[in-house]
Amino acid sequence: MTTHSLPDPVSLLADLVAFDTTSRNSNLQIIDYIKDYLDSHGVQSYLLPNAEGDKCSLFATIGTGDQPGIGLSAHTDVVPVDGQNWTTDPFQLKEKGDRLYGRGSCDMKGFLACVLAKVPDFISRNRSTPVHLVFSYDEEIGCTGVRPLIDRFNKDIPLPRIVIVGEPTSMKVVDAHKSINVYATTVTGFEAHSSAPQSGVNAVMFAAELIAELTRIRESLQTLSGGDRFTPPYTSLHVGTIKGGTALNIVPRQCEFVWEYRSVDEAHDPEIISTFNKFADTVVKPKMRSVVEETNIETRQIAHAPIYASDPSSTGVSLAMKLAQQNETQSVSYATEAGLFENADCSTVVCGPGNIREAHKPDEYIERGEIDKCMRFLDRLADMLDANEI
Repeated sequence: MTTHSLPDPVSLLADLVAFDTTSRNSNLQIIDYIKDYLDSHGVQSYLLPNAEGDKCSLFATIGTGDQPGIGLSAHTDVVPVDGQNWTTDPFQLKEKGDRLYGRGSCDMKGFLACVLAKVPDFISRNRSTPVHLVFSYDEEIGCTGVRPLIDRFNKDIPLPRIVIVGEPTSMKVVDAHKSINVYATTVTGFEAHSSAPQSGVNAVMFAAELIAELTRIRESLQTLSGGDRFTPPYTSLHVGTIKGGTALNIVPRQCEFVWEYRSVDEAHDPEIISTFNKFADTVVKPKMRSVVEETNIETRQIAHAPIYASDPSSTGVSLAMKLAQQNETQSVSYATEAGLFENADCSTVVCGPGNIREAHKPDEYIERGEIDKCMRFLDRLADMLDANEI
């Protein structure tokens, strides 16, 4: 067991929360902070920036063992606070009782802080199996940032044998989750004065017809089986945002809505989008073009994260169950980067501090007890590495 003093994970969490890493922003400041922290402990970082140079993933290896290592994975971005009624500054960690409030405290800077706090102990152990730190960007908008990094496995960087994705699971071991598929549909109509609506094509109203079709598709999905491990136990479908029109007295020319479905069976996926596109092409678009030919409906996929489903007896799941001291696994309905790691031949498991119910909401928080549980989880990992038991 660890006997020497380690950095305080709560202090590190305060530093991490102070960076506004909302996905629309750059994450370079937090990556620089992490790199400097690792540099101070003699750990070199591999940085992989995006094409624009305003975002970056980080990969680091602790130890020089020649065996495939254990990856600890976290994303650095957070969801927006816009329009949310926070009672604390979302980018200043605030402790009230046992709760630590701040955007990303739960999802998932809490795990990131615990991993960083454990770095000196990982360094001090003698081991044949290294620890890899895998920190990404833009997970919250479709798990896009980690993909170029995964593409570098077995090229510039080693392929981890096991990856532990520290998304908030209340430190329960998760071996399955749904996929997420995100689409944006743009309806282009034709402007006219609202006193003569017959001469225009109302993009908002035709968008409403398309959304009504998505409602019908959603209801049909609820009758399909295959998701007994999930809540809800079926492929869910949801429209998240809609924007259209310029003024009340103008027939709106454009309307865009963004929608998603979270699938329990990827065999459902082609039918969902084909049913929607068929309705758009054969029912709605002809009505629009009977008035003005230059109108259109376009749907594009903007994000996808695959289903994650691991064998409960897999190396990664078995290890996490030992570390968490549990004898059963859970499944969740939210998506993570786990499916991408699993598809890259890493034995992957999801287990991290915090309750997902507290994520993405105003006054997001993580309980201090969750931080403590995560540190004990990582203590056991270090002990097993030290004893060459992995």
